[in-house]
Amino acid sequence: MADILTETYQRIRLRLKAKAGKVLSDAEAAEDALQDAFVRLWGRYEVKSEREAEALLARTVRNVSIDELRKRKTVPLVGDLPEETGENREALFRRVEKMVDTQLTDLQKLIIRRHEYEGVTLDKIAEELGMQPPAVRMQLSRARKTIREQYRKRYHEE
Repeated sequence: MADILTETYQRIRLRLKAKAGKVLSDAEAAEDALQDAFVRLWGRYEVKSEREAEALLARTVRNVSIDELRKRKTVPLVGDLPEETGENREALFRRVEKMVDTQLTDLQKLIIRRHEYEGVTLDKIAEELGMQPPAVRMQLSRARKTIREQYRKRYHEE
């Protein structure tokens, strides 16, 4: 059954690499994500069809790419803000930190710091706070949205 997975992987490899490249914006990292995804799957799953193999490969490549992006831990909370480099990156980080301190609720600050800065999983944070994981995700999402909106308002409408 690993043969179907291997054959499907070889057949759709370029499409998978493009998918990883969209997430990672780096051809070398995309190639690494492809290989990591294949190694994770090979020999562990009994794939019955090419369609199943394609879906499994696509999902795994996407997840591995997102995991890699999270490991990089660039400037937290920035999301889709314009890219800034070098000295500007440090200034951006300080701006974002100041907004975290002044614009968020205490709960949102705690969740942001534990998740973005300390790398604690949302499930673990939920357990620590006695909350349901979806509620923690919602608070994190609202906090990120607040930071993005405040950043745009303060630094891009000048």
